[in-house]
Amino acid sequence: MSSDIRPFRLDIPQSDLDYLHDRLAHARWATQLPGTGWERGIPEAELRELADYWRTEFDWRAQEAAFNTFPQFTTEIDGQHIHFLHVRSEHPDAQPLLLTHGFPSSVAEFLGLIDLLVNPAAGQAFHVIAPSLPGYALSTPLSDVGWSMGRTARAWIELMARLGYDRYGVHGGDVGSGVSGMVAGLDGEHVTGVHVVTDPRTAANVATFLPGLADGLDPNDPVDKLILDRMNSFRRDGSGYLAIQNSRPQTIGYGLTDSPLLQLAWIAEKFETWTDLPIDRDQLLTTVSLYWFTGSGASAAHTLYEQSHSTDWGVPATVPHGFAIFGADETVRRVVPAPPGAHWSEFERGLHFPAMEDPATLARDLRDFFGPLR
Repeated sequence: MSSDIRPFRLDIPQSDLDYLHDRLAHARWATQLPGTGWERGIPEAELRELADYWRTEFDWRAQEAAFNTFPQFTTEIDGQHIHFLHVRSEHPDAQPLLLTHGFPSSVAEFLGLIDLLVNPAAGQAFHVIAPSLPGYALSTPLSDVGWSMGRTARAWIELMARLGYDRYGVHGGDVGSGVSGMVAGLDGEHVTGVHVVTDPRTAANVATFLPGLADGLDPNDPVDKLILDRMNSFRRDGSGYLAIQNSRPQTIGYGLTDSPLLQLAWIAEKFETWTDLPIDRDQLLTTVSLYWFTGSGASAAHTLYEQSHSTDWGVPATVPHGFAIFGADETVRRVVPAPPGAHWSEFERGLHFPAMEDPATLARDLRDFFGPLR
């Protein structure tokens, strides 16, 4: 296995762009049933408008050029091709900070956040390391089976050692929060603290499949009942995407790899339903395009399958914990296992993708949490 770190530049062949535009121009459309809407999936009118913009107005080359303004690298860890951004700050007291995205996202989620961390107007600065999860976008193809969060966490620990960082912080949301927590538990000697983001619905959703989070909830208590109602709603109406990827990733993978329309719908539906602040459409389509060009809809699905069948949850982290709750209400403290003395911030707006919805607020909270830690 090579431990070389190689510079990387994103450069999608023009033939791939032409093929995408041709497939979108000749897509076959499912008819929208009268009187139906988002409760059955992304509506036809919404998807048509977004697909038309992707084909006729979205400037991939401009997004590609913007992406390439950030230093990018690749390396091989545990047999897996890993892509990562590594943006160093000129501030002398900058701390290394490892950012991990989740599903269905990519490192493009952090493009509006990075400069706020690397070059802050005031406060703590960071050297940012943002890898693409194995099987996602530019960390493809998957080398083999077994890429659960635990294996990814061990790869991240090796990456940080390979980069020469003896002390570093970790941050993530969604899958990235799980990976970050495992890195903190497995490498506590080197991790200064772990910071994660969540929101009330995500916290309730996770409680449906993570043992222990819903223990002791009382259906007669109004706050607990709201959590239980959200959990039931997720099981009934919101978990289908996860169920099929947890059980038949290869089957759905054929469609995600072959149809740009399905890949667009698969991601855009989640960004619509999991946010409450506007996100930049071009930033969303950059992630969708990365999935399409790399065929990573299928391999990302396989990583979800791996985690659902994994018993590797690492070890509990004993380093300082930070939690940033977006769209906060009183339910989250009931299900998030925050240790005593943890940093806890609540924000009224934003939900699942705060790095895209409200990067300034997230950057401020990261500075507040990691600033005193060394």
